Parts: sequence; C-alpha cells; structure tokens
Amino acid sequence: MSEPAATVLHPHSAHWGVFSAGWADGKLQVRPHPDDPDPNPLIDNFPSAIHHPVRVTTPMVRRGWLERGPGPDAARGSDDYVAMPWGEVLDLLAAELTRVKDAHGAQAVFGGSYGWSSAGRFHHAQSQVHRFLNTALGGYVRSVNSYSAGASGPILPHFIGSMEEVARRNVTWEQIVAHSEIVLSFGGMALKNSRVASGGISRHVERDSMAAAAARGCRFVSISPLRSDLPDEARFEWLAPVPGTDTAMMLGLVHTLVAENLHDRDFIARYTDGWATFEDYLMGRTDGVPKTCAWASAICGLPEQTLLDLARSLPGKRVLVTVSHSLQRSEHGEQPVWMGCVLAAALGQIGLPGGGYNYALGTLAHYGKRANAVPAAALPQGTNGVKEFIPVARISDMLLNPGQPFDYNGVRRAYPHIRLAYWAGGNPFHHHQDLHRLADAFRTLDTFVVHEIAWTATARHADIVLPCTMSLEREDIGATPTDPMMVAMHRIAEPHGLARDDYDIFCDLSRRLGSLDAFSEGRDARQWLQHLYGRTRDALAAMGLDAPDFDTFWQRGELMLPQKPDDGGILRALRDDPVDNPLPTPSGKIQISSSVVAGFGYADCPGHPAWIAPQYAPDATYPLWLVANQPHTKLHSQLDYGDHSLASKRRGREVCTLHPATAAARGIAEGDIVRIFNELGACLASATLSDGVRQDTMQLPTGAWYDPAIDDQGRPICAHGNPNVLTRDIGTSSLAQGCCGQLTTVQVERYDGELPPIRAFDPPAAQPV
Repeated sequence: MSEPAATVLHPHSAHWGVFSAGWADGKLQVRPHPDDPDPNPLIDNFPSAIHHPVRVTTPMVRRGWLERGPGPDAARGSDDYVAMPWGEVLDLLAAELTRVKDAHGAQAVFGGSYGWSSAGRFHHAQSQVHRFLNTALGGYVRSVNSYSAGASGPILPHFIGSMEEVARRNVTWEQIVAHSEIVLSFGGMALKNSRVASGGISRHVERDSMAAAAARGCRFVSISPLRSDLPDEARFEWLAPVPGTDTAMMLGLVHTLVAENLHDRDFIARYTDGWATFEDYLMGRTDGVPKTCAWASAICGLPEQTLLDLARSLPGKRVLVTVSHSLQRSEHGEQPVWMGCVLAAALGQIGLPGGGYNYALGTLAHYGKRANAVPAAALPQGTNGVKEFIPVARISDMLLNPGQPFDYNGVRRAYPHIRLAYWAGGNPFHHHQDLHRLADAFRTLDTFVVHEIAWTATARHADIVLPCTMSLEREDIGATPTDPMMVAMHRIAEPHGLARDDYDIFCDLSRRLGSLDAFSEGRDARQWLQHLYGRTRDALAAMGLDAPDFDTFWQRGELMLPQKPDDGGILRALRDDPVDNPLPTPSGKIQISSSVVAGFGYADCPGHPAWIAPQYAPDATYPLWLVANQPHTKLHSQLDYGDHSLASKRRGREVCTLHPATAAARGIAEGDIVRIFNELGACLASATLSDGVRQDTMQLPTGAWYDPAIDDQGRPICAHGNPNVLTRDIGTSSLAQGCCGQLTTVQVERYDGELPPIRAFDPPAAQPV
C-alpha cells in the first residue's frame, strides 16, 4: 500500500523515544525528537515493519478449532488457518466467551496480555483487554509482577518499600552527576536497557550523565560477566564474577567492612532493624562459615585481594549501589536485591544525594528522573470480580497443573483451571522459559484468542487471531510519570489490511455480549483521548499554569509538564527524620533481616539475605553459563522483522558471543553457525568472538522470534536463535516465583549441517472459509 506524500512530519511516541514521522514517495520517514541528546535507533525498525508481509491482514480462525470446536488440541502451533469476515468471527468469539462463562465462570478465563504493546495511555492493549473482561464477564484470572522484576517486586516491600518508591523515586542522574563518588553497579547499566521506557521518553540522558560524572571523577565499577553492560563513557572498571554469584561477592565485601570496623554503626542503629541476626550469619556464628572475601572469592571467581581492595576503598566515600533486573532473573534472585541494600546500609549512605541504594537504576529510562507534578490519566480497567491470580511466570505451571498447590509470598494457593486465554499486545513465546513446555501448555486450552499486528509464535498457537493496528495507525496520548513531555500521537498511516483498533474490536464484542455501555461509557476513541487529557489539563489549571484545551494540545503536538523537586523520595525522608517518616516496613526501618520472611519457612528464601548455591550450574555435560539478556536492536521481540533488527543478524540468525578461548577449544571461528543445546532443547546462532565475556560464559540475547524446525539429523531446533528453548521454567523461590530466564547452562558446538530456512516471518498457510 502507498501513502500520499507528506509535507510535514507528525508527532508520535514509542517505548524507545519520542519521534515524528510521515510519508515521502511512498516510504515512511522517521525522525527522533530534536531535543533528544541520545536518540534510540530502534525507531529505524518502523519503516520496513509497517507493511511487512508478516502483518496479520484479516481475521483468522485455526482450522482444527473451526472443524472440531473448542477443546485441548495437539495441532495448536502447526495447524493452518481459515480467513473469516469480521462479523462472523466476532459472532463465534462472543458465543465462545458466553459458553465458557456460563459453563465454568469467569474464573476459567485468563487475561494475559503481559507486554509493552503501546506507549499510548488509551490504546494500551493490556488495559483494553482487562477492561473488556471485567465489564463483559465480570472478571478474569490475572497475573501479578513481571518477567523483568518477578523476584524484586515481592521482596522489596519486605525490607525497604515498593518498586515504585525504590526504583523510580530515589537517586536521579542529576544527583549522580553532582555528588556520586563511587557507583557500584551490580549487573551494570547497559544503555540498550535504559534507552526504553513504557509510555515513551523524550530525552535519553543516561550516556551523557555517566560521561559527566566520570569527567568529574566519579568511579564506576561494573560487576557483570559481560563488559558491554556499561558504556565506555563511564570510564569504568570491569569486574567479571561467575554469573549468579553477586550475593556471595557482596557478603564478602560487608564481612570485610565489619571485621575491620569500617561499617557505619550509627546508621545501622538508627535506620535499620534486624542487623544482629544478619551479622551472626555474616560472621559465621550461626553456620560456622564466616563470609570472608576468601570465601567469596572461591564462589565468584574474583581474586580475594581484588575484593578486599574494593571493600576498603568504599568507606568515607559517597557510594551508590545499584542492582540490575538481570541479577534477580535467576535462581534465588531475591537475594542480591536484598543484599545490595544491606551493603549500602553498612556504608551508611542511604538517603544521601547520589549515594545509598537504588534498585534497577539504569534498567529503564523511567528511573533516575524527577517525577511529574501533574498526572497523566490512563484507561480505567474496572473491577475484577475474580480473586484468583498467578505470578506471571507461572503460566505453564497453571495450564499444565490445574488445581495443584503453589506457594507465593507466604500463602499456599492453588492453580485455577483455565479454559480460555485472551491475549492482546504480548508475546509469551518471547519472554517465557522452556518454549516447548509453553507450547504444550497452550495446547491444554479449550480456546486461545490473540489480537496481534503480526504472526508471532503466540499468534501461530492461537485459535482465533484478530488483526489489530500498530500505534502508528491510530491516535493516542504518550505520557509517563517521569518524563515532562506529553505527546499528541498523531495517526501516521491507515490500518494495514483489515486491522482494527483493539478498542473498536472490544466495542463490537461488548455489543454482542450486552456490555457496550459499561465498556465504552458512550465514548469513541477520540472522545476518550479528550476525557483522559482533561485530568492533566485540570491539574495544570489548578497550578495556574498553561492549560491548553485538547484541540490546541493536539495541534501543538506536545506539552511540557511541570516536575516535582528532586527530593530523594522515601529514603531521603527516612534519613531526615526516621520517626516522622518511617518506611512501609514492619519496623518502619530498613529490614536487614525480616521476621515476617523468616516466618514463611522457605528454605530457598530465608529471613535475611544469604548465599544459596543454585540447583543448576555448569557441569561436564553442559559446561557453560548462557546469559540470555535483552537485545540491542529491538525492545524484547517487537518488530524483529524490521530492518534495524535484521541488520544485526548473520545468515538470518541471532548472534551469540563467546570468548576466543572458549571458541578455539571447540573449533569455532568468527561467523560460524553454532548449535547451542542442553537437556531442554537447542537453537542455532551465528558466533562472534570477544574477550568482553568470561571464558565460562556465552551470551545470546532474547528477541529472535521462535522458529521451530528439525535439523538434518532429525533433532528439534529453533532455527532462528531464541534462547528460551534453553532456559528453565522454574521459580526464583517459593516467595516470589519469579522467572529464571537470565541464566541457564549449555554446551555449544560448530554446526556443519544443512541450515534450515528461517520461516519466522512467513505467514502461516491460510485459506478462505
């Protein structure tokens, strides 16, 4: 399809930045916002993606479901599809929703849609589908927490405060530039992560902030098995511990501080609770094992003297300890999150500008920024009448084990029996682990419904696939609580094929189910935008600030919002007055140990931070750690078929990184195709060699679309390079049940067989009804 030539570019926003776009000579043109000091090149995926052949063009129904009706089906994921008119497919879907509700209740419906589908406040797919299920069915089984922070989300409130307070309203980049003397970055602060933010970002300041702080003399120490986890502008020191051993390293540092009387006893006494219990463990009084730097060295693989020197360099300095999401995406991921705070408390820096503890700083562009002083409204989701939920990463466990018990945050629960799953705007075949098991889990459903812009692996496992618009094909408002720019997201292109907005689809379904008034409240999409904008406008007017009406805002394209002072949040307030400003913990202080957590009785998450060896570690069969981290050419798996993402692949496959010595021992050279495998599965990737990774470690980013195939020896394989065929579907602990997708163990070998073709971006076979 061709668009008319444009004389102007129109404003828009995505999770990776504010930009403008328009058409010239039938081609989409995108330009980053002129005030963005470090634009994210992910916007370059848009031009080739918008009309890519992998887009879903018309409603589709899986042939087996259409012919045999709802029910578990081994053909999910391999069946062909039948194209159907919108009216007919919505009639079928409305009837199936009614059947499931009448026969099994709303508690048999899972509202999925975990994901980053849109930066807009209104057309956010997760909000849309949850509002629909609440108003049409009375509720749904929901998920809690996230794949990014599945362990930290539940554990943080037990010892310090919520994720919102500790990650988002804490130390800012402004403070780091002005005050920080040492930044200990456990897991690093990779720019590929901090350049994205749900809701959009107008100015990417992280690179320049690190450069400015380093120029002033701030010492950055990146503690990661990958050198690339901090940018060169930070002028950092790189310490590369064994993956997953950060807790042991932190314990060794704190042991040295205590043994040499370098810890801040006054801070500990005034602002923390439970130190004595932890110190008994630290010094070996409870288990006979002092957590010395020598002990830590044997676990984390760094020289004892390096750890001693680092510990002794910290007291008396303005030290900031950061812990990335990556550390808690592995077995016992709660421990480094908690232990990082204990290290900062031992140094007495918490609550000082540019010092202390900031979980997840550098993980998203949201973090390290001032908060806006006025709200940006989002679509209300309504009231969910179903109380059952699961931790988000336990989706396969739920579908495969209905009625079975599971532990979560001190409570014993049971998995509900799900008959229908409704997904919009998410791709679990990107972010979940053990994809073969996930595919088996989805085959247990009666019905699987997906709204999608493209034929992801999730769509290919669905029974009903409804084509929806991408953000460039609709109007919305881009805004986030820590970015001062509100963006009028103009429609840049007409919907592709027969794609429709999620809102319009749900309105039509609601009309069939008799719930349209409750879902739409009598508004069309433009009226909803005006309604949501009104909350921001009213707040601006109440402050006596410029408060343009909606039409004026839309014409301007952007609106700058006031921001709050950089006040350091609840940790600064605690330090200023611990009596009047207690933390939301049982003691009102930082919980170095927690009687609540101890009372849960979980062996895999005790009442204070501790080193617990992982169940899965390299051995003779699978001798390498695999780090499955976030990609740099796309957000998660979004627009993997865009030119910017495709340009990074080699021979059509994702690229993995090995140390030259690791590669040489296996006869692997630069550019070779390799087979990475373990007991769960295998995938192909192209090898690149670098001394920026440990010799016992290799790295393969997530994001390549799952592309199951059979190699020339008859073995199942992902031809494209998705590492989640290799990651284990286990919880971080009984407390959080977060995902363990960051680390797994593998072997790698050169692949000399015939290469299977890449089919991930080919639409499935489809026939008219």
